[in-house]
Amino acid sequence: MTLSVITVFILNDYNMLSPQAEVDESNLKACLHEVLLAALSSDQNVRNAAEQQIKVYEVMEDFGVCLAEVTVDTSSDFAIRQLASIILKQYVEVHWSKLADKFVLPETTDLAKAAIRQMLPLGLRDNDKKIRGTVAYAISAIAHWDWPDEWPELFPLLMEAVNSGEPDAVHGSMRVLAECSRELSDVNITKVAPILLPELFKIFLQSNTHGIRTRSQAAEIFNTCVCLIHDTDNTGVISSLLPAQFVSEFTLAFANALQVPNGPISDCGLKREVLKTLVNMMRNMPAMMGDAIPVVLSAVWQQLTEGAEYYISSEVNGSVDAGPQVDTDGESISFGNLAYSIFDFVESLLDTNKSKKVVKKSLSELVYYLIMYMQMTEEQMYSWIESPDQFVEDEDEESFSFSVRISAQDLFLSCCREFKKESSIAIMSAVHRHLQESEEKKIKGDVYWWKIHESCFLALGSVRNLVLKSLERSVIQFDFNSFLSTVVLEDLKAPPFLAGRSLWIASRFATLMSHDTLQKYLEATTHGLKPDQSAVIRISSVRAVFAYCDHLNNTALTALLTPFVPSLLEGLLHFVAQATVEVLSLILETLRVVLSINTEITTNYREKIISLAIAVVLKYSHDPLVSSLAGDLLTELASHGTCTAQLEAKLLPTIVSIFNAPIEKVAPGLVSMAMDILCNIIRKLEAPLSVAFIETAFPSMIRCAVNSDDNSILQSAGECTRAYISTATNQLWAWHDTENNSGASYVMQLISVLLNPKLTEYSASFAGRLVSVFITKSVDKLSNDDIDMILRAVLSKLQRSVTLTVTQSLLLIFAHLINARVESVISFLSQVPGPCGDSALQFVMNEWCEKQSMFFGSYDKKVSIVALTKLLQYGLTSNDERLQQINVRGEQIFSEGIRTRSKAAKEPEQWTVIPLLVKIYKLLLHELSSQLESGGKNLNFFQWEDASDSEDEEVCAEDGRQTLAELLNDNSVIGLDDDEDDYSDDEDAIHDPLNEINITDYVSSVVKEFCNTSAHGSHFVNHLNQPEKDLLVQITQS
Repeated sequence: MTLSVITVFILNDYNMLSPQAEVDESNLKACLHEVLLAALSSDQNVRNAAEQQIKVYEVMEDFGVCLAEVTVDTSSDFAIRQLASIILKQYVEVHWSKLADKFVLPETTDLAKAAIRQMLPLGLRDNDKKIRGTVAYAISAIAHWDWPDEWPELFPLLMEAVNSGEPDAVHGSMRVLAECSRELSDVNITKVAPILLPELFKIFLQSNTHGIRTRSQAAEIFNTCVCLIHDTDNTGVISSLLPAQFVSEFTLAFANALQVPNGPISDCGLKREVLKTLVNMMRNMPAMMGDAIPVVLSAVWQQLTEGAEYYISSEVNGSVDAGPQVDTDGESISFGNLAYSIFDFVESLLDTNKSKKVVKKSLSELVYYLIMYMQMTEEQMYSWIESPDQFVEDEDEESFSFSVRISAQDLFLSCCREFKKESSIAIMSAVHRHLQESEEKKIKGDVYWWKIHESCFLALGSVRNLVLKSLERSVIQFDFNSFLSTVVLEDLKAPPFLAGRSLWIASRFATLMSHDTLQKYLEATTHGLKPDQSAVIRISSVRAVFAYCDHLNNTALTALLTPFVPSLLEGLLHFVAQATVEVLSLILETLRVVLSINTEITTNYREKIISLAIAVVLKYSHDPLVSSLAGDLLTELASHGTCTAQLEAKLLPTIVSIFNAPIEKVAPGLVSMAMDILCNIIRKLEAPLSVAFIETAFPSMIRCAVNSDDNSILQSAGECTRAYISTATNQLWAWHDTENNSGASYVMQLISVLLNPKLTEYSASFAGRLVSVFITKSVDKLSNDDIDMILRAVLSKLQRSVTLTVTQSLLLIFAHLINARVESVISFLSQVPGPCGDSALQFVMNEWCEKQSMFFGSYDKKVSIVALTKLLQYGLTSNDERLQQINVRGEQIFSEGIRTRSKAAKEPEQWTVIPLLVKIYKLLLHELSSQLESGGKNLNFFQWEDASDSEDEEVCAEDGRQTLAELLNDNSVIGLDDDEDDYSDDEDAIHDPLNEINITDYVSSVVKEFCNTSAHGSHFVNHLNQPEKDLLVQITQS
């Protein structure tokens, strides 16, 4: 039949066809063949009609069988076979099992499944790798559901093909095994591994018989199996499936493969799979690798060092053709991908003390080569020139981008964390060596001489804190002022990327410059912001400005910086007008830091800054990062105390108009952003607030919130209201609207909405803090009825809350109140019925005791622990029956034997029941144990000197340890910003005296005192488990 006849057949008769009409099961294959041919037509109409006809055939019982027959029929046209195999793959995904995510009726019949399973393995031997690939995928998809129960013969068939020695059959079978091995269970792996692993070893060794990709898959499958075997965590299983001799031989084969030059039997893709396997073996079973480890280390080092020169010539400078980056199977074979695996392997050596020594001994050379890999490539340069946004994103310290440059830098920083003293020495040695070699290249006319300068400066600047501390402790001797005033200053005349990096590194080490040198760099940075400079220079200048302001503010050098602030602000404000999103974010962040330098100068620029911030918020309300950075500018202005009138005159009308506008006419996210901005400004203003903030902005914000069901708006309104209460409680109570409603009644309205049981529980995520602050600040003004109404609403919301964040927030309301008035809270809760017939006190105590160990946030945990301590002390001194009558869940009771799923379903969890006060005591002991454990880890976690294997060396730090602040943030050693605590910017938490409590000392003192009471020995000790008793011994003896 000709194509024209087929076309007429499909276009004219499609609507008449159905599985029950023209086409039946007997001639489905012939008709399918014709439709597949039509689907390959260049005519769009013909293709569309063919696709619709395929959908009609798809519901027929033998559709999948016919597709399989066409796929494995070597006499058919290749294009038709390939299309059939692709459709078959899609058919299996949607029709094979009703349990599949993509399942669509009808489900393939058992008879059809059996026929397809019988035919498909033939396609794994096909001469064309594309056919083999799609067939392998289809078989893997079927195996996901059918192997081993419904298709037990699959694995023997695959192993038969693997053992056949036929390259095509081996390649096809390996594709299936690669997919299926990822889904092996701990039961199946014990049956498969003994047969499969030796064959993989043979295939990997037979480089002249099997192709590179087949051998790569052998390494990949071996890696998967090794991980699965290790995850069984059964020593007997591991030793039987992975004999030490076998692992050692395979490791040696891997090491040898790394040393084979790229060519017909090896490429970067194969070596990458080998290295990925070696990384997992080094992390999970280094002892089993035996004597092969030195060979592996040598081979990896060879790849690292020899590969550096190749990488520089092929990708950094682009002076040598790197060849194809993707093979015929679509696998990446670029050296860049291999470099990632090399770095991962070296990183894995840092996991154990023994292998760390290997890195430590070679640290100087390693740092030297890593700096080479940190050079920017030609491709990156072109990309950054074309897209300044990409330049900002890729070069950000917290970038999510991925490249060899970033990967090398990550490994470099890891080494610096592990070996502070040695790495600081290695850095200076490597930089000195690179700069000398670069000078030689420059003399010889090498146009790329500057790239190694740039990467050296990047390396130095990224470990600023480490370098400064090393200089301070005389670990290194280096004249930074001379270096900055000669080498770096001269590089300001170099190509833009190096000139920009020079501005950046100078700003990182500004405190080490002479006044004259600092003056020159500040002038150069100011000039770099000018419109006639390239985007690279301007962006680098913005980064430099941030560093200067960050490092010089509140120091003796601030006076040198201040005269440049107006020019810097002018340059940044001019740059904003042309900036795209990423660049704009960088500029806004830098503007905030510049504004913090001098109040007088900031005051002069308040009009421009307010106008800019409003414009950015309105334009970028859809972008939370950009709009919040703009909001930070307004917060900074508010903190100076000289811009309040202008904020009120220019900003407040805009915010109020947003609150008052119909919600459908306001851009998504703008309302909550406006509330956040108002909240932050209120926090910075001094009381009393102006009339406009109280009488206009506040009621508008509350009305907007209570008429919304948007969680983000409700949460932002809750935080904004809390700021108002903290700053101007008396003003809110004093002010009344035209209908005589006080500001406090507005707060009550919002609280009732946040705690409304009909709304989603997330509306109450921040209600806890709001209610706690409101009651605490207004306790002498609120009536008993008001407090009663609020707390009943809290209880109602708590009953319906399942999320820990919300439950914790609501329980902490009672914790705050208990810390102020224990007896009053107990009396209230005792008089209110709970959801299960008991009192609300029983309900709250049950919830609290069950969730306490899961509470998070240092401040919240302190509030809760102190409250529990006061409850315990009150219960013991008062003998209050309301507390003594409450029993709560104690410890879980475990039955003997293995607890299977079916057994768990028949036997629900069982718990002991213990008195409430005993449970509280046990929770206090649990918290104390956690605090002591974490404290002990911190004390010995990270020494300046790697004392584990250098016990006789001098320790530079006074006690050989970092400070706690450094321990909590390892990044401090490499110059990254400190991570802020959850509550570091929460004014209410900061000013709460509870926040100053050392929880370890506090609980220890309470426990020690309690241990000496008669009640402890007669009633409480009997309920303690052995770890708790051991803890008591530790505490009482300390």
